[in-house]
Amino acid sequence: MLLAIDCGNTNTVFSIWDGSRFLTTWRTKTDWQRTADQYFVWLTSLMQSQKVDVKIDEVIVSATVPRVVFNLRVLADRYFNCRPMVVGKPECLLPTPPRVDPGTAVGPDRLVNTAGAFDRHGGNLIVVDFGTATTLDVVDDDGAYVGGVIAPGVNVSLEAFHMAAAALPHVDVTRPERVIGTNTVACMQSGAFWGYIGLVKEITARIKAERGREMTVIGTGGLASLFATGDQLFDRVEDDLTMHGLTVIHQYNKDHT
Repeated sequence: MLLAIDCGNTNTVFSIWDGSRFLTTWRTKTDWQRTADQYFVWLTSLMQSQKVDVKIDEVIVSATVPRVVFNLRVLADRYFNCRPMVVGKPECLLPTPPRVDPGTAVGPDRLVNTAGAFDRHGGNLIVVDFGTATTLDVVDDDGAYVGGVIAPGVNVSLEAFHMAAAALPHVDVTRPERVIGTNTVACMQSGAFWGYIGLVKEITARIKAERGREMTVIGTGGLASLFATGDQLFDRVEDDLTMHGLTVIHQYNKDHT
């Protein structure tokens, strides 16, 4: 049984894959100080409470926080008796290597999203991921990651806004009833919601124009479903795209090593 782990800047997701479907998925705050023993206690408690009785013998990790990887390696070695695949490391093969400037390190999350999106939709894609950063990744006809765009994430922008202007409150990201706010919170929510819709629409339009073709736009990440309510931003919204990409890369490595 495969344990797929996606460690982002804010949250870490653990999913158990049985070869055809995800049996369960859990999410926790990313903490580089959490030890392998703590991860194991947390995981086994959840497995027992949900009556998930499986033997994990394979692990794959995608981590945008390098300091977390060590303890996840220890977790796999000590408790699951296996060496984990780590996306972005030379020994972890990709279905199609990225085509970017020499020496450029592409984030593992972007490589995983590329693999997952290409497996489901073929090439010629734009993958929009709403995470700590808002990323737009371009997937070529053959499944290669060929570049993209990185913008501040929605929550990061709102937090920076609050810190720079102490009189402004913290606000949740939500779709406001109207574009024109009649109080401070409504004004900020409108700016965040419609501002990021404008950002995604403009950048995707410019990517398509630069490449001279129509492209399929895939939305993923925690806020993708929310922003999809505001306009026709995406052709598909897929919450599990990153985890699916991990299973694709894992299977590719099993087939080619």
